[in-house]
Amino acid sequence: MSRFPMPMPYGWFHISYSDELAIGQSKAVRYFGKDLVLFRTESGKAVLLDAYCPHLGAHLGHGINAEAGQGGRIEGETIVCPFHAWKFTEEGQVSEIPYAKNIPPKVKNQQCLKSWPVAEMNQVIFAWYHPEDKAPEYGVELIEELSDDVNWGRLDKHRWVVKTHIQEISENGADPAHFMYVHGTATFPDTEISFDGRKRFGTFRAKLDTPRGQINGCIDSVSNGPGQGFVRYTGICETVQLGHVTPIDNDTCEINFAFSQKKVNGETPKGGVNQAIIMDICRQLEEDSPIWEHKVYRPLPVLCDGDGPIARFRRWMQQFYIGYEEIEG
Repeated sequence: MSRFPMPMPYGWFHISYSDELAIGQSKAVRYFGKDLVLFRTESGKAVLLDAYCPHLGAHLGHGINAEAGQGGRIEGETIVCPFHAWKFTEEGQVSEIPYAKNIPPKVKNQQCLKSWPVAEMNQVIFAWYHPEDKAPEYGVELIEELSDDVNWGRLDKHRWVVKTHIQEISENGADPAHFMYVHGTATFPDTEISFDGRKRFGTFRAKLDTPRGQINGCIDSVSNGPGQGFVRYTGICETVQLGHVTPIDNDTCEINFAFSQKKVNGETPKGGVNQAIIMDICRQLEEDSPIWEHKVYRPLPVLCDGDGPIARFRRWMQQFYIGYEEIEG
């Protein structure tokens, strides 16, 4: 039984970094409570399908293949089942059964594996999740710095799996009071948070601990739906952070942080303040994790005048749920 009354929200979610899926590679992934297979066709297109072959149930992402890695091999724009070599298109249709004279009528010209909407942008492969399989209602937002490898460095990636609901993680951005007591900031961050349709904006001003001592920093964050977040840090060194949270199931999330910093004299800065910023952000997440994993969700929290806009944040999250409406006090 789930710890949380909220279902999984719909939206665009991180599935893989682009450079972690080579042409001709397939791999098993699990998100949204489902087993899936992710692969890149020979033309370079990323494809996400439901995992299990309609024939005898083999997982298309598991199989020994030296060329494709772990999973079914890729032939042209199709993935080949590792069990009996049935071929599937990116639309989830059977295109060939090599040992059969005819494709069975039950699957001929039919979509027999769900094909998930995919967008590849900002060096990330995103998938669209909707519990009713509705088409995407909005797009992934472009982050211009991540298309500029002349002036911005390679992504520094960090990943965690946390036993909690995605809303609990996102709610931290509307809770400035916890920064002093959990993360040891010298003061409550000076926080401005606003909501506009499917986007949430935040500006945080706080003192950050670095090898040079405490420095005033400014943090501007944007959430584009529940799954895509990005942050720009100024005041110390120019840093862009991807902050992506993807439900593995309703009680477990994968968190992917990736950082790109502005180059100096054509080189990515190393060590010092630049690295301290990244390590401090990762440290804060690891301080939050045990609280997320062991707290209960209060639909009607007792809030005080020092709390941030938690109620407004929860109302914003409501739009991404199907069949769930939280009772407000």
